Amino acid sequence: MERMAMTLDKFTRSLDAKSLPRVLQIQSGYYFQGSVYELYGGEWSFSYGELLKIIGINITRLIVELQSEGSKSMIVNLSLDYPGLFRIVADKRPYASIQEIVDSVRIGPECLGHPEFHCPEELQLAEGTIQAEESFRLTALRTEHEDSHVDCEVTRKDSKHIFTVKLSHTGEFYECADDQFYTLRELVEWKIPKGRKRTVTWAKSLPSKEKCVSELPEDYSGELVLTPVYELQTVSKFGKNVVFIPSTLDVEVLDVTEECDGDCFMQPLSFRDVFAKPSEFFPFRAEIIEPPSQVQEELGFLKSSKQVIVHSAYQAKRILASEIRSEAQRRFLIPVSYNGRFKRRPRTFPTAYDLEVAKSDMEQLHVVATKAFETHYEGLSSVLVGDQYLVHKRETSEVIYGGKRKTVEALACEKIVGKKYEAVLIPMCLDGGFVEVVHDKKQYMLSEVCQRFALPFNVKVSMRDLSVKEDLLAGATGLQLEEEITDPFLIVSTPDLAQCWEVPVNRTNMALQLLERWNGPKLTQGKAVPSAVEEIGEDCYFTLRRYVNTSVLPPPRPPKRPQKHSEDTVKLPPPRPKKPVPPSPKSPHTAKPAVSTSRSSICVEQNTTPPRKETSNTSLITMPDPGPQKVIGEENSPQHKTIKQDDDDTHDYEYIDEDELDIIRRKLNDQSIQGTDNRKTRNTYAMQTAKQV
Repeated sequence: MERMAMTLDKFTRSLDAKSLPRVLQIQSGYYFQGSVYELYGGEWSFSYGELLKIIGINITRLIVELQSEGSKSMIVNLSLDYPGLFRIVADKRPYASIQEIVDSVRIGPECLGHPEFHCPEELQLAEGTIQAEESFRLTALRTEHEDSHVDCEVTRKDSKHIFTVKLSHTGEFYECADDQFYTLRELVEWKIPKGRKRTVTWAKSLPSKEKCVSELPEDYSGELVLTPVYELQTVSKFGKNVVFIPSTLDVEVLDVTEECDGDCFMQPLSFRDVFAKPSEFFPFRAEIIEPPSQVQEELGFLKSSKQVIVHSAYQAKRILASEIRSEAQRRFLIPVSYNGRFKRRPRTFPTAYDLEVAKSDMEQLHVVATKAFETHYEGLSSVLVGDQYLVHKRETSEVIYGGKRKTVEALACEKIVGKKYEAVLIPMCLDGGFVEVVHDKKQYMLSEVCQRFALPFNVKVSMRDLSVKEDLLAGATGLQLEEEITDPFLIVSTPDLAQCWEVPVNRTNMALQLLERWNGPKLTQGKAVPSAVEEIGEDCYFTLRRYVNTSVLPPPRPPKRPQKHSEDTVKLPPPRPKKPVPPSPKSPHTAKPAVSTSRSSICVEQNTTPPRKETSNTSLITMPDPGPQKVIGEENSPQHKTIKQDDDDTHDYEYIDEDELDIIRRKLNDQSIQGTDNRKTRNTYAMQTAKQV
């Protein structure tokens, strides 16, 4: 059967990236009467019969159509670095078979590669039945004995059930609604089906240092229809450069991959391609074909060198950190080998639940209340601004609420009153606010912080890293060390080994041409390879957090604040009247993992590279053990005990972070002044009334 030529644009839209590389033959079309066509600074000309090898396909930007009711549609162009978050509008067009779904959407091991669908009819499968309208996630595509199928996952009452569905299975399959936020890069990488447009809604802007070329209107709240603009990464038969060609180029092409020897072309490798190579592939000498457009100062040799040595590939530890400030937060990836020193900074806790999560067996958690809370439970303690507590553990206590006895969970603490320590229970639904009192003046290495304390943890650089020219962390007012992650890296050096660094795979966009195996002097076994602190953008930060958070189960939600009891409740002797407290917003810690990100061009494929052995055994997140929950009787409840201490106090509270307590002191002072003014006003009014009488 004779194959037909097609336009380059049509070929691009039908191209499966997994089938690359492909070899194309130019059939027709020219620019400027056959003259040299200059594209992105690279000179390129086409003639009939010329061969091009397609080694990559990228989406360079998005054409966005803004659709609002009662108004004209508007077209804007958005770069993939646009600093915003978007929600997906479920596609209303059905898919006719599982095969059509697999051909249209991307399925992968990462959380973003698990598309979710539902079917209006029951699916009778070998492992059981997926009910009508029950949602199922496609988690893996498998081929066994020339029979292809997908693994489907269904969650029922917190348990997961796995089903196998053949690609030939037909029916009506609809995309499920998605409540997650996505960056444009994540949408491009994972959520734009082949041959279909993607409709989204704008959710949130992210701070950005760079000025966007075009932005969405601030007050726009309608739907946005995304149309990708593609670019092909190509090499010619005799050229040594990688040339990027827009898919809209007015030429016709014919796919001749089966008839052409692809080995006669140059074989450029991206950093991801290199990382995927087996360990026996290393070390090797390579020529830099496409240097990185942007790279941190320490890795500048990648832009200036003609050749490099790639020694090995592995997964390395990094600490994801955020600057502690209200606006224009900076985000960092810090290597565990960072040589600076840290001092502790006070942590803030919005709820009592956060106190319970943050407590540690290593030391006593000491906090000061920054917000008042009045409890509705008789038997649980209210909280005033300035109250100080030593946090112990979660307990179950019997209390009286609305004239009835009920069992609730509370946080057992010691309240510091002068020289005394009074055992109290505060409600777990408490959403006041607390700040940590720091007694520790020691300086820690980063590795010591990660070993001794549970993340997230607040620190400040007390001594900068003297091994680097400029320490990015030294100027930060404070840092929150959030999570420990693993990330793919290559060890790359100059041929003379004068410069040798760990280079991130997912945030370095460059192409190499393999020259030969390296038989020169090797790196000394066990010698530490320098690692640089990376400053990353918001989109990369959210992406990294998304991948980390999906590796662990989310923490349980804190208990809700009690609702008002009904008026017809039979009451016991009522407690003293209390001021009603309005329902409060949920703690930010109860929200779903953030969606979770860098201005980096290829950050979204955080875990698309094959796993390699980590440099050390580590879990991605360390969650403190909340400890066993105890049921305690009313007679043994801590609220009935008062513990007295002698002047020779066994607790060492000689150091308190004065900066953090200044705010609390001012609040207390303002309350005192306000109370005095109110009393003066009442006394004046009483005297005037007496005179009139």
